[in-house]
Amino acid sequence: MNNQKQRIDPRILRTRQLIKDAFIDLLQEMEINKITVNRIAERATINRVTFYLHYSDIQDMLEKMAQEMAEDIESILMSTSTNQNSVEDIGGVKLETLLEYIAKNAKFYKVVLSTKRTSIFMERLLNIISATIKERSENVSLPAAKDIQKDIAIWYGSSALIGTISAWLRRDMPYTPQFLAKQLSMLFRLGED
Repeated sequence: MNNQKQRIDPRILRTRQLIKDAFIDLLQEMEINKITVNRIAERATINRVTFYLHYSDIQDMLEKMAQEMAEDIESILMSTSTNQNSVEDIGGVKLETLLEYIAKNAKFYKVVLSTKRTSIFMERLLNIISATIKERSENVSLPAAKDIQKDIAIWYGSSALIGTISAWLRRDMPYTPQFLAKQLSMLFRLGED
């Protein structure tokens, strides 16, 4: 995956970033159904033809952006080392790394997670987090959760995590990723007692 990204011409990457930034800016200002290729191209300071060299239409752009987001987050979650004694580990996922990534890309995540305009991003993120929690919790048995169905616990945990991240972004990240990760770890550990 990373080798493929490195082989792409930097001009293509810059153009795609301009398009992505223009789309996010427009999404902050208006409903998604009012965003047109012309508006995106104008905001990105490119022409329509350039947009169509990268995407067939706005839906294709959304799909590709969601796929890129999913790949980035999956890469973070898969590359994170698991340390069961670490304060910020929750089910083997080092939240600090994930939160730092989200903070670095706060403008994008604030728009796509804090609004209901682009459900494709929320659905993909929920699926990734749920799958990760499920995978990492297969061998874990929590004493306090013995009567709770595992799938319900996974739904709850992933939704709570994404909801907390969304609230953190909407409030302009009043806490550092490190502090938030430690706080979330303590909350999750309450359920283990």
